[in-house]
Amino acid sequence: MNGTGLVRPPSSRLAEGIVTHIRRAPVDVALARVQHAAYAEALAASGWVIRQVLAADECPDSVFVEDAVVICEDLAVLTRPGAPVRRAEVAGVAQAVRSLGLRTARIREPGVLDGGDVLQAGPTVYVGRGGRTNGEGIRQLRSLLAELGRTVVAVPLGDVLHLKSAVTALPDGTFLLQPGLVPAGLFPAVRPVTEEAGSHVVLLGGDRVLIAASAPRTAELLDDLGFTPVVVDISEFEKLEGCVTCLSVLLPATSGRPGS
Repeated sequence: MNGTGLVRPPSSRLAEGIVTHIRRAPVDVALARVQHAAYAEALAASGWVIRQVLAADECPDSVFVEDAVVICEDLAVLTRPGAPVRRAEVAGVAQAVRSLGLRTARIREPGVLDGGDVLQAGPTVYVGRGGRTNGEGIRQLRSLLAELGRTVVAVPLGDVLHLKSAVTALPDGTFLLQPGLVPAGLFPAVRPVTEEAGSHVVLLGGDRVLIAASAPRTAELLDDLGFTPVVVDISEFEKLEGCVTCLSVLLPATSGRPGS
């Protein structure tokens, strides 16, 4: 097995989730639950043991579990989300990571930080500075991760919700990036993409890469580059600016201990 995948069931109030950079559209909660189950099944089929975080039905955006925690090796950094209404989501995630034996730390006021703004690529951790993460949140994360030998690089964001809405890493060390949303020069080797959903992928282990069905051209590109795209339909979550990245937190099994 590759490790543990944390996911969280959609709230019955999902349709009330926050929309920032796109027009609000009706969300089919029943379909979202079907899509979420298929997403978890795709992780399981790729060798991840699924661990469900306790549902938070009172929190519309709680399905986007990635925003509540940043995991690096044996350290789980519990975030302080930039949207105040989302801060109640963190308690359930804290319980889940502690049950896995991880030690925890917290982003403290006045810092704010969303996990969706944190992209880990080897010893370098890129952190988006935008509407959901501030400079103090970045400073605190930099201090916490320094003990693990990580270098934090702040990335100014354009008109985009989170860093990983605009750029993610591939297994070969290159980065899928949508031009104009983040400074491409901050990343060592960029592969520009034209599809919005093509800039966010999840590495499943080996050559397997999870990608949304709304990015078929990027999936074809990945296949042509020798990767194996695992395609999932997350249309109902995309109506709330959701990506394949924010629906899970993966803890690879390393030396018998989950890490990231």
